[in-house]
Amino acid sequence: MAEITLENISHSFGNVQALNGLNMTVPDGSFVVLLGPTGAGKTTTLRTVAGLESPDSGTIYFDREPMNGLTPAQRNVAMVFQQFSLYPHLSVRDNLAFPLKSPLLKTPPDVIEKKVNEVAGLLQIEHKLNNRATALSGGEMQRVSIGRALVRNPSVYLMDEPLSSLDAKLRTDLRIELKSIQSERGATLLYVTHDQIEAMTMATHVGVLDEGKLVQIGSPREIYENPVSIYTASRLGQPRINIVPADIFGNAPQNATWMGLRPEHIVQGEGTECTVSGIQRLGDQTRLHLKIHDHDIVTVTDAHTALNTGETILINADNPYFFDKSGDRIHP
Repeated sequence: MAEITLENISHSFGNVQALNGLNMTVPDGSFVVLLGPTGAGKTTTLRTVAGLESPDSGTIYFDREPMNGLTPAQRNVAMVFQQFSLYPHLSVRDNLAFPLKSPLLKTPPDVIEKKVNEVAGLLQIEHKLNNRATALSGGEMQRVSIGRALVRNPSVYLMDEPLSSLDAKLRTDLRIELKSIQSERGATLLYVTHDQIEAMTMATHVGVLDEGKLVQIGSPREIYENPVSIYTASRLGQPRINIVPADIFGNAPQNATWMGLRPEHIVQGEGTECTVSGIQRLGDQTRLHLKIHDHDIVTVTDAHTALNTGETILINADNPYFFDKSGDRIHP
């Protein structure tokens, strides 16, 4: 597999600046997930690495070899995108085998058959191998699309929300399988998603993009526990981090304008009075919606709590995050 390096990559679509001096390294053998809202540059980054878009400036390297100007085939990348594209006139078996039948690979027929059967079993579509692609459901088509990437041994896998069209159970199963495959093969995988559960459970690194720039990269735990800004803190965590005035519980560090409260930062039973404005019982946990000084806070509590809407409780903050006026992290 390959290490991917993006040096000062910029790319525009007309007047829209999609990537703006992006610098990022995807280590060899890593599983890097890109997070950010729509328009942050995630898919453009993926397409630029693939060779489907050419940067206006900057250089892309695979193992320090420049890739600018090379086609996806020359870069030896395997791609899976949200809008799957299959050959409708071919069977599932032939769609899966197609990447291996390239004259450049010279893959023996028995090896092709073995790899196709392995991947079909992994993706739970072995019973569909003889079906035409047009006879599949949307979720089945996406599984075939993922399978076409998995049968290969490319320099890098590139995936753009590949699980978004699948049902919840299969999505969970494939998260586990994709991570297992990536780890066993030592594969370099660059992955785009809006699903923070995918990021937390699969990624070795999470890269947070904002307006075409990388604002933070690290392990999922690092991004969650040590965000550099409100923006990055908001990318991971359910329920979403609460942002309230820094002095809502009293003293705050100098220059602190905002306080960030994750559920584990909120201590119940002491401190400032607040009102329970809503309760969501989710089985394994209960989410409490609280009102404190006209500000709304969401936290979690015991699944079997006896609290009711309208009750008053006391809460305090334990080691919260503080941010300045612009949203950048400050440390007490």
